[in-house]
Amino acid sequence: MGPDLNALTIFALVAEERSFRAAADRLGVTRSAVSQAIKRLEETLGIALVQRTTRSVSLTEAGERLYGDVAPALAEMRAAIEATGHLRDRPRGQLRLAVSSIAERFLSGPFLARFVEANPEIQLDVTVTDEDCDIVTEGYDAGVRLGEVIQQDMIAVLVAGEERQIIVCAPSYIDRFGAPAHPKDLSGHRCIGWRPAPKVAPYRWEFTEQGREFSVDVVPEVTTNDMALMIKLAVAGAGLTCGLEESFRPWIARGELVTVLGDYCPPFPGFYLYYPSRRNLAPKLRALVNHLQRFRFD
Repeated sequence: MGPDLNALTIFALVAEERSFRAAADRLGVTRSAVSQAIKRLEETLGIALVQRTTRSVSLTEAGERLYGDVAPALAEMRAAIEATGHLRDRPRGQLRLAVSSIAERFLSGPFLARFVEANPEIQLDVTVTDEDCDIVTEGYDAGVRLGEVIQQDMIAVLVAGEERQIIVCAPSYIDRFGAPAHPKDLSGHRCIGWRPAPKVAPYRWEFTEQGREFSVDVVPEVTTNDMALMIKLAVAGAGLTCGLEESFRPWIARGELVTVLGDYCPPFPGFYLYYPSRRNLAPKLRALVNHLQRFRFD
């Protein structure tokens, strides 16, 4: 077994102070505890490190060499601990987030811009991903996803209000093919589907009828992981597509897209910022939580 790091720290203090009493006072322990630690260290190394008399303490040749070798490392360790303490005091450092691509409100420019402006010592690193991600394993501080897919052992903070998943298409599509009257009619329509990643099945379109939830396995003519492409194709009349209402809102407002099957698309709980349960929340993450709770989304 190698030398005890605590004993090395005590030895370094004795070497600095040239006094067992002064080292004990700095550590808040007895002089006997310091003496025992040095004795154990010498026994472990098999060589004398300190020469003691009734009036003074000096280092042997081996002690001088050991102190010269360990002192820089111990100083770096103290500096690292001090730096960590500073992180506890105010928001700083890199904040890594994994955010769903359809979390439109969280990814809005004003929300994130105001956060980084208010916290200049935080470096924000946002990965936009729809893959199933273990934020702890992947080294993220937090994630943003729909509440229904967040693990129960996570702390979750609501980003905004309810969301609504809707079906849209261009008016020109309805002119050519008509509008589905019921979700079961989707099998006879051209659909534009979404998948989060390659080799993952297209997303099932979900509906509610008389309080009963059900899903429809559409067979998309086009499947993509890019919402922007889905919207472009829908606007061009290529088919029906499914997504969050806020993703389509500008095109609906301009009349380029219209909603169908609206009676089967009720609202549901939206996106949450989530992170592991920790007793001591890092100031950089706490700053984001506080910002989220203060920010008013339009």
